[in-house]
Amino acid sequence: MPVAPEAPSTPSAPAARPRPLSPHLQVYRPQLTSILSITHRATGVALAAGTLLLVWWLVATATGPEQFATVQAVLGSWLGKLVLFGWTVSLFFHLANGIRHLFWDAGLGFELKTTYVSGWAVVAATILLTVLAWAWGLV
Repeated sequence: MPVAPEAPSTPSAPAARPRPLSPHLQVYRPQLTSILSITHRATGVALAAGTLLLVWWLVATATGPEQFATVQAVLGSWLGKLVLFGWTVSLFFHLANGIRHLFWDAGLGFELKTTYVSGWAVVAATILLTVLAWAWGLV
């Protein structure tokens, strides 16, 4: 089998440097927009998992009082309430950030200052709506 000849080396060619791995997590400074983007995806997954809990509750409701009592006991425990609280936070964050994305789809809000103002508005709306929902639900 013939072997291809090697290309002649030139003594004046610069030594090959390794390519940078940018942005690398060790040198990249997370920004509000990137954190909200990652969180939006994570809350979408959390909402899918929470929907399975909702289906479990609905099926137990239709099945009978024993199954319903079991689901209520699980969701009424401290761990169940923590999961429901996380699901509520995910719901309101995904809703508020989804509305923000609708404005972006219309081509609005891409200025740097507006992006940060709307990002913090999403965080504030998430906190406010979650607190209001739990205050109303616990009354």
